[in-house]
Amino acid sequence: MKESSGMRMFTGLAAACILLGSVASAEVQRGAQVTREVKHDVSQPLREMAKNAPKPAAGQVEMREHRSPKHIFNVTPGADPVVQETYSSEVSTVKGLSFDGVDGNEGGAIPPDTNGSVGATQYVEITNFDYAVYDKSGNQILAPTRINVIWAGFGGQCQQYNGGDPIVLWDKLAQRWLVEQLEYTTTNQVCVAVSTTSDATGSYNRYVFNFGGNLPDYPKLAVWPDAYYLSVNSFGFGYGEPCALDRTAMLAGQAATMECFTPNAANFSFMPSDLDGATPPPAGEPNHYVELGNNTSTLNEYEFHVDFSNSNNATFTGPNVIKVPVYTTLCGGGGGSCIPQPSGGALLDGLGDRLMYRLAYRNFGDHESMVVTHSVAPNKNSTAASDVRWYELRATPGGTFSLYQSGTLQHPTISIWMGSVAMDKMGNMALGFSASSSTLDPSIAYTGRLATDKLGTMEAPAVIVKGTGIQQGSNRWGDYSSMSLDPADDCTFWYTQEYGKTNGTNWATRITSFKFRNCQ
Repeated sequence: MKESSGMRMFTGLAAACILLGSVASAEVQRGAQVTREVKHDVSQPLREMAKNAPKPAAGQVEMREHRSPKHIFNVTPGADPVVQETYSSEVSTVKGLSFDGVDGNEGGAIPPDTNGSVGATQYVEITNFDYAVYDKSGNQILAPTRINVIWAGFGGQCQQYNGGDPIVLWDKLAQRWLVEQLEYTTTNQVCVAVSTTSDATGSYNRYVFNFGGNLPDYPKLAVWPDAYYLSVNSFGFGYGEPCALDRTAMLAGQAATMECFTPNAANFSFMPSDLDGATPPPAGEPNHYVELGNNTSTLNEYEFHVDFSNSNNATFTGPNVIKVPVYTTLCGGGGGSCIPQPSGGALLDGLGDRLMYRLAYRNFGDHESMVVTHSVAPNKNSTAASDVRWYELRATPGGTFSLYQSGTLQHPTISIWMGSVAMDKMGNMALGFSASSSTLDPSIAYTGRLATDKLGTMEAPAVIVKGTGIQQGSNRWGDYSSMSLDPADDCTFWYTQEYGKTNGTNWATRITSFKFRNCQ
C-alpha cells in the first residue's frame, strides 16, 4: 500500500458518545504498607558518567508480560456501537519534527517498550535498555546510553543490570526529569531517579525500592502534586498493585518511602493519572487509577489518597464503575499474538488485556478530563485484527468521573493497536498508534480531534513513517508508546513509537511532533 493512500483509506462506522457512568458501592482500603528505600544518593552528571560507560552488550528478548487473570472470559455480548464509519479530511495538524530515535542496533531488548517525554528545552526517549536526549530541534545531546549508567557508582543491581520496562516523565510542576526501570536479576526492585535540574544529562537523586519476592512487572509512573504514583502487576500475586513514592523527599534528595496497597484479585494493569498542563488538580485531590473493568463494557476508577506522615491515613477507594460501549477483546481473549505482517513476519503481540500508557489528566477549571486508550478486536466491516478504542472521562472539579465520549478507530484492512493519547490546552486530542497488515510493514500513524468536532469522532489519520521491514524471530511488540505535551506552549504533541525498518529483530523508533492549527 502506498503511503499517500495507506492510512487515508480509513472508513469505519459512526463514533458516538455515551454519557453513562455508575458508581458501585466503593470499598475503602485503609492503611498503606510502607516500604523504605534500600538506598539513595546523588549522582555525578550523566553526561560525564556516560563518557566512561561500557559498550552495550548484545540484546535479548524481554520476559513475557504477565497476562490479566480477569478479563479473558467476562465478556459482555454485543457489537461495538461506537466504531467510526466516516472521516473528515486528514487530521488538521501542522507537522513539526520527525526523526529516528534509538534502535535495536544498540543492543536493546525485544520489545523496546518505547516511550518518551518533552521538557522545557529537551526531549528524552527511553527504551529497553537505552536512554537518549535531544534538543527541540532534533539534535542529539546524549547518544543512546544504557539506563543503568544513571546509577553508575550507586552499587547493587540498579548499577549492574538493566531489567527494562522503563518510563521517563517530565515533572511539569518541579521542572525535573523522572526515570524508572525495574530490576529482577537477584532481588525484585524498582530503580527510580529524579534529576536535580531541568537538564536530563545532569545529576540525579537516585533511589531503589525493594518488592521482596514479587516481581513488579509492567510498572507505570505518573506525576501528581503529592506523590509519584506507581502501578505494577505483581507476579507473586498476579494482580495490580498501586503504590505512591514520596515526591517531595525525592525532589529534595532526602530519604524516601513508598506506600502500597495489597494487590487485589479484582485488579490488573492500573494506569495512574499523569498531570498535563499548567493547572494542577484541586488541592488535596487524590490520584486516579483506572483499569479495564471486569467485563467488556466497563472501566474501573479508584482514588489513591496518600499520607507520608501517617500511612494509617492513606486510602485506596473504589471502584467507581464507569459504563462504556461494549467492545470485543483482542486476539481471542485479550492476550496473545494476532497482528499480521507481510509474508515472513511473525504474528505480533496485541496486549489487548490492558489500558495503554498514559492516563493523561488535565484540569480545565470548569471540568477535569482524563483520556486513555486500549486495543480491541474489530467486529464490523473489517478484515483487520485490531482497532483502537479511546475514551474521555470527565468530572466537575472534585466530583466523580464518568464517560464523556468514546470511539473506536477502525480500518477495513489494516490492524491498528498499541496507542497513546493526550489532550492539549484547547481540549484537542491526539492519538498515535502502530499499523500493520499482510501488505503493510509495521508503521506509525496518528489521528486526532478538535474540541469542537462532533463527540466521539476522530479526523482521518496521517502517516508518521511507513515501515520498510518486518519483525522476524519474535512476536513481541510495544509494549507501549508515549504521547506527551510540550510545556513550552501546551500545544505541541510529541509522539514516539517503534516501527519496522529492516527485516529481523533490529527494531527502529521514530520521534515526531505536531500541533493543531487552532492552538497557539
